[in-house]
Amino acid sequence: MPQPQPAPGGSAAQKGQPTTLFDLPFSHPLRVFFAPHSIAVIGATERPGSVGRAVLTNLTTAPFGGSIFPVNLHRSSVLGRRAYPRVTDLPEPVELAVIATPAETVPSVIADCVAAGVEGAIILSAGFRERGPAGQALERQVLEEARRGGLRLLGPNCLGLMNPRIGLNATFASGMALPGQIAFLSQSGALCSAILDWSLQEHIGFSAFVSVGSMLDLGWGELLDYLGDDPHTGCILLYLETVGDARAFLSAARAVARRKPVILLKGGQTPEAIQAAISHTGALAVSQEIFEAACSRCGLLQVESIDELFAMAEVLARQPRPQGPHFTIVTNAGGAGVLAADALAKAGGALTPLSSETRAALDALLPPYWSRQNPVDILGDADPERYAQAIAILSREPASNGLLVILTPQAMSDPTRTAERVVEAVAGSKRPVVASWMGGSSVAAGHEILTRAGIPTFASPDTAARAFCAMWRASKHLQSLYETPSVVDDPEESASRRAQVASVLTAARQAGHTLLSEPEAKAVLQAYDIPTVETRVALSEDEAVQQAEQLGYPVVLKLLSPTITHKSRIGGVRLALRTAEEVRQAYRAIAEAAERQAGAGQMQGVTVQPMITLEGYELIVGSFCDPQFGPVLLFGSGGRLVEVQRDTALALPPLTTTLARRLLERTRIFAALQQGAAGLPAVDLAALERLLVRFSLLVVEQPLIRECDINPVLAAGGHLLALDARIVLHSSGVPETALPRPAIRPYPSHYIGNWQLPDGTPVTIRPIRPEDEPLMVRFHERLSERSVYLRWLHVLGLSQRIAHERLVDRCFIDYDRELALVAISREEASGTGTETLLGIGRLIKLPGGEEAEFALLIADQVQGQGLGTELLRRLMEIARQEGLQRLQGRMLPENQAMLRVCRKLGFQLTYHPEEQLMQATFLLREGSELIKGHP
Repeated sequence: MPQPQPAPGGSAAQKGQPTTLFDLPFSHPLRVFFAPHSIAVIGATERPGSVGRAVLTNLTTAPFGGSIFPVNLHRSSVLGRRAYPRVTDLPEPVELAVIATPAETVPSVIADCVAAGVEGAIILSAGFRERGPAGQALERQVLEEARRGGLRLLGPNCLGLMNPRIGLNATFASGMALPGQIAFLSQSGALCSAILDWSLQEHIGFSAFVSVGSMLDLGWGELLDYLGDDPHTGCILLYLETVGDARAFLSAARAVARRKPVILLKGGQTPEAIQAAISHTGALAVSQEIFEAACSRCGLLQVESIDELFAMAEVLARQPRPQGPHFTIVTNAGGAGVLAADALAKAGGALTPLSSETRAALDALLPPYWSRQNPVDILGDADPERYAQAIAILSREPASNGLLVILTPQAMSDPTRTAERVVEAVAGSKRPVVASWMGGSSVAAGHEILTRAGIPTFASPDTAARAFCAMWRASKHLQSLYETPSVVDDPEESASRRAQVASVLTAARQAGHTLLSEPEAKAVLQAYDIPTVETRVALSEDEAVQQAEQLGYPVVLKLLSPTITHKSRIGGVRLALRTAEEVRQAYRAIAEAAERQAGAGQMQGVTVQPMITLEGYELIVGSFCDPQFGPVLLFGSGGRLVEVQRDTALALPPLTTTLARRLLERTRIFAALQQGAAGLPAVDLAALERLLVRFSLLVVEQPLIRECDINPVLAAGGHLLALDARIVLHSSGVPETALPRPAIRPYPSHYIGNWQLPDGTPVTIRPIRPEDEPLMVRFHERLSERSVYLRWLHVLGLSQRIAHERLVDRCFIDYDRELALVAISREEASGTGTETLLGIGRLIKLPGGEEAEFALLIADQVQGQGLGTELLRRLMEIARQEGLQRLQGRMLPENQAMLRVCRKLGFQLTYHPEEQLMQATFLLREGSELIKGHP
């Protein structure tokens, strides 16, 4: 994976790297948990078998170098250490408190911690939300007390936390984890204990070992952020049952997964397990299918067992990522190869097709009765040299993305020497290599040789094949994050459309109409450029005939009702009507069906539409709201049999064209859409991607929509047409502040604005988009060396600046973490409408949520014309709206233009001789809003 590059604007912040701010050493807010200087154990006791005794013993027997103070109301000493009645009685301030007192006492203990200036607390105590309403009320008291003093909490109902690297064991576990590079976070304390015991036996080490408990305060997002920046952590493993703050979790997961593996095991994947999770954590479990869609969106790797969790940590830490799904298998036993091939196919991989050159080389090497295909069976009498030569040939196969070497112990086998030759043969391979040495003691030495050489070795070939597929899934998800999507929509032009639709939906909701009529729903779709079939309303038989004759036969009649959502289920749809009499009969039949099924007064009339005679695929595009992840998108095979076929896939909005293609690929019908089937031509996939992108914009821009179904969407060659649509709104009883928000923050279009250069050239200033990469390339190609030097504080070559992965990282940003404004001019006079990027202003939030750094870079041809001042002014206002308290940046003293801008806008400037840099700082105050809107 590429290393993260410095953020634009000369900022100290670097994505994925710890940040230090001059003479104000920046301390991550969670440092107090992982590297505290002093700890109070509240509830410390000498009572055998107690949590308080176990914690104090663990802290004092491990090589943790900080101060430790027992706190006990009734004892003057505990385990030979002086004890204090309350944390407020301690002789010096402490940074971290570990609380092991009954749940009912915790609110008052937290109040004492706040009074004593404690920065963090680990609540080991159980008896909170898991015991129902009374426990939930107790949690609210705890949180209120903590927030009064800015005290951060881990837990409650947790095992605690270990940092083996410094000897910190703030848990009541029976042992101390070994130091290593794996961070393990678990929502189950008991599972932590079991894995800790197992890891000691297997000599697996950890950079952090954390039991998160009920996540009353600290959740997955902040913990992932901390460990993502931790240089001692190479891989992060999670066991989770509930997500908590979905947006924070996904935001952190996407940021961290780009630079180090994040592997998770989800508990609660079946209805029975979900109920167990609810009773265990007292929290809401999520649909497994939605969760998988979220993981794929963020580049997370989900596994199915604890063994696989740690196996994949080893594989990803020691092997390169595969660049495709094709796997090559070499074996001395045909059956073992078949098992691997079966597992490969089921897990989404594919056997590498052998080229004619590879076959010829193997023909020259192997006996005439070798398998002549992949899996490559080199036969049971294969000696170490045959293995090595076969591997050398297969390693040159251009279509291969990875290699599995299988050995079964046979009379002629030499497992140990073969392992040595395999290690030599694959040395320097840029593709992943895994092995399966099947058997017991006879292959143990070979297994050890392979493992020491960094080749993950499995007891069974099917497990090895599944490991490769998991690696490929992780790689594919990450590749999606680095693909540049195509442009679908102009943010400026969408503003009026968005406002128009919002007013229609608001009016309907205020009138008590939560179900839009079909014409209203189609008008909403048309506003988002989703093509629909012409639809007219008829309130009587005569009107229906009149509309049919104007449209031309054949026509379709559909029930128009404010309450009946699924018209076809009650006989409310009549197709292929060719005469006026058929229209009249259909109208009466629909009216009778509506009255019979729903009672009188439920029919307002009918809609009349032309009967579409195009032959094509019937698809469904829809959305619904999940309690934790908010709006969720659905795509797949549609029509009347949608619930029978069950060929659908889910995704989280908003989408780019790249993400839309990934959604299409996860359905069975995708192959037919791509290649054509059953006499039907292939579909214009680019047009279908654009439709999905626009639909995702509708979902995130119109939060009043609770459900939306377009079923079917007819896809016929180059034509896409929404034949039916259904939109359900949230009821007026749901306040707008309580509407579900997208788990991934959508494009902040309210920050779009206009400006102009002194010569009158109009400029659009808007947040950056993933599609802006080509603009960024042209922008960097025109920068002078001096502008580059002043911006990055050193020479940075053009090839570095315009590297694809670097620019994607700059354009495809998480708007919750970073916000970049681009200034764009459009050359309309030439008739081409060519856009030119004139400048970039970037706001990078620092951990803790109160501070941010800014960065500016202006094109040479417009420097000195006020654009830098305008961009920074807007960044300051955005920082206010985002709730930030402090804005800062750094620059070279010779960058006089940037210093003038900062002075003009009221920044305080300080020179730091040790850095030989100027720091500009602004304390944000409440003021007049320069940009209207809400994030």
